[in-house]
Amino acid sequence: MPADGAQAQTANGDSAPRVLCAGIIVLDEVFRVDEFPRNDGKVEAEAFFAVNGGCAANAAVAVARLGGRATLAAPLGGPAGVDENGDRVLAALSGEAIDISACQRVEGLKTALSAIFINARGERTIVTYRDPRIAAVTPADPGALAGRADIVLADNRFPQFVRPICEAARRRGLRVVLDADKATAPDDPLFGVATHVIFSAECLSAPTGRLDLADALQAVARHTGAFLAVSNGPGDILFMQSGAVRQMPVFRVRAVDTLGAGDALHGGFALALAEGAVEAAALQFRRCRRRSQMHPHRRRRRDAATR
Repeated sequence: MPADGAQAQTANGDSAPRVLCAGIIVLDEVFRVDEFPRNDGKVEAEAFFAVNGGCAANAAVAVARLGGRATLAAPLGGPAGVDENGDRVLAALSGEAIDISACQRVEGLKTALSAIFINARGERTIVTYRDPRIAAVTPADPGALAGRADIVLADNRFPQFVRPICEAARRRGLRVVLDADKATAPDDPLFGVATHVIFSAECLSAPTGRLDLADALQAVARHTGAFLAVSNGPGDILFMQSGAVRQMPVFRVRAVDTLGAGDALHGGFALALAEGAVEAAALQFRRCRRRSQMHPHRRRRRDAATR
C-alpha cells in the first residue's frame, strides 16, 4: 500500500521537470570514526547519526534540492507503526520537497538497514541488511507512475520493482537513467530498457572482469545502445560518445564524506537531462550559491544531531 500520510509537496515550481526516482530506500545508521576497525578489533565512534539513505531516496533528495520536482517510488517494510525502520525513513523524507505517495509498504517485511563507517579521510565502509522478500515486490501501477514523470531515474537494487516502471516510461517515450549500483551481467535486461546507464567503478569492473574502465565500458556497449558512463570517486568520469571513450575531470573538492555522492550525481544528471542539457553537460551539472548545493545527507545530519 502507499506510504501512510504521504503528501506531494510544492516547494519547487510547477514548471520544474518531474523526476521519478525508483529503487531502494534504506535507513542508514552512520558512525564517524578516525579509522576503520581492523579484524577482530574495536574502535570508538566520534559521532553517530541516523538518516534516510538508499540510491533512489538520496537521488530524490538531490533532485528536490536542485529545484526539480521529485517523486520517490520504492518498496518498504510495513505496516506503519510496526516497521520502525520504514517509519523513521519516511519521517526524515517528509522534511524534503519529495512526493513519497508511491512508496509501497508491505506488511510483514522489514525496511533495509545499513551500518556505515566513515573515517577521517571521508572514506566509507557499508554493511547492509535487506529482507530478501522485498526484492520480489512489484509496483502497484507502473503506468500511472510513468505518466506523472518527465524522466525516470532507477537503481538496479530491486529490478523486479523498477523494470515495469522503466518499461512503462519507455512506452511513453521518456528517457530512463539507470544507476548501475549493483554488479550484474553485461547483458542485464535493464541495460536494454534504459536510455542512459551510469556505473560506479566497482560495479562496472565486477561483471565485465575488466579492471580497465574504458575496456569495461566498451564491453557493455556491445549489449546496449544506451549512453554509458562510469564514475570513479575522485578520478575522472569516463563516458562513451560516438563509439569512443571520453574523459571528464571531476570538480576538485575536499571530501567531508563520500556517502551518497554517486546518488547525487545521478540525481543531478537526470534533472539536467530533463532541463534540456546534453549528456556531457549533464555530467557536470551544478548550481551555485544555493541550499541545493549541499550534500543530500548534510542538512538531515544536522537535524539528526539535535535530537
